[in-house]
Amino acid sequence: MGLIQAVVNSVGKGLGEQWKEVFEADNMSDKTVFTKGVPVRTDGSNKRGSSDIVTNGSTIHVYPNQFMMVVDGGKVVDYTAEEGYYTVNNSSAPSLFNGQFKDTLKDVFGRIQYGGTNPQKQQVFFINLQEIKGIKFGTPNPLNYFDNFYNAELFVKSFGEYSVKITNPLLFYEQVIPKNKDRVEIDDVNDQYLSEYLQAFSAAMNRMSAEGKRISFLASMAPELSKHMQQCLDEDWNQNRGFEVDHVGVTSISYTQESQDLINKRNQAAMLSDPNLRESYVQQTIAEGIKAAGSNEAGAGGAFMGVGLGLGAMGTVGAGFSQTNAQMAAQQAQQQAAGGWTCECGATNQQGNFCSMCGKAKPAPAPAAAGAWFCPSCGTQNTGNFCFKCGQAKPQM
Repeated sequence: MGLIQAVVNSVGKGLGEQWKEVFEADNMSDKTVFTKGVPVRTDGSNKRGSSDIVTNGSTIHVYPNQFMMVVDGGKVVDYTAEEGYYTVNNSSAPSLFNGQFKDTLKDVFGRIQYGGTNPQKQQVFFINLQEIKGIKFGTPNPLNYFDNFYNAELFVKSFGEYSVKITNPLLFYEQVIPKNKDRVEIDDVNDQYLSEYLQAFSAAMNRMSAEGKRISFLASMAPELSKHMQQCLDEDWNQNRGFEVDHVGVTSISYTQESQDLINKRNQAAMLSDPNLRESYVQQTIAEGIKAAGSNEAGAGGAFMGVGLGLGAMGTVGAGFSQTNAQMAAQQAQQQAAGGWTCECGATNQQGNFCSMCGKAKPAPAPAAAGAWFCPSCGTQNTGNFCFKCGQAKPQM
């Protein structure tokens, strides 16, 4: 049985007038990997025929990116990987148009060919050579990924899509396509290979971790991830089943809660190690504390005094904050709290010179003891050389 390339005469004749019977692929979509050939009617209506038996002298139309096989009883009797029109000639030997695959198909054909006998019932099948896109995947369990930047083992879940391409259609037909099927979509066979894909995906992630790739950059490194996937699945998928991973697209990477907490803590520690960022953080915290002092149940004076004591304590234990900023904050707290006083009746007044409850005048401040001084950090009155509250040295006059 052989295939003879036919010359199309487009002048004066339609497709149905040139040959008795013409076969084409049956509705091959972008997700179809395998389908049978069906005849186009020769009465000019261009409708699909009902018979799928290829008789001697019939013509087969092969479109670009299609691989056509003539099969008898599950055995391949001839094929072509080149587009065009081919006339079936049962009296000749197989023609075997290898096209882009060159000699890679010959060994497989010798294993699955009819066996040299004269075929009786021939059928036409087509394999899609285009990139099969949009195959979705997701990791059911978190994958471990050691990130050198964080110096920690992180756990992530990943979701995305990948595509495959058939590299050896005869091997693909022999190993992947069920022999009782006339049409196979990628989803029909993907389930059995998805677990293998996820194992390879985990191995590819480990390789990228060993190369020191930042985990936050994985979503933008699809070409490198595709290359690692091809290497991981090359022997099993490409050499044994006739297809390979073409591209991998990671649409999202999500961390487990423990990993996210670890990342947040490391990022905060890195921020506070920068003096400029740390100073800004401290000033913001002080401003928020002063703003909230008015709602303190003990009164604004007590709140401001607490701010001053806290700043003085941080300066004493060497928290890394400048003494000048602490002194300025304490002075601001003292100035804002200076208007508060307590009347003899027990009423607390935040401002004014007369009690809002009994009308008595604000008492005069007690005279300072001889040699007394006020601490510039916490505002405490002292008579020695060091503040008994915060340990601040007496300022030189």
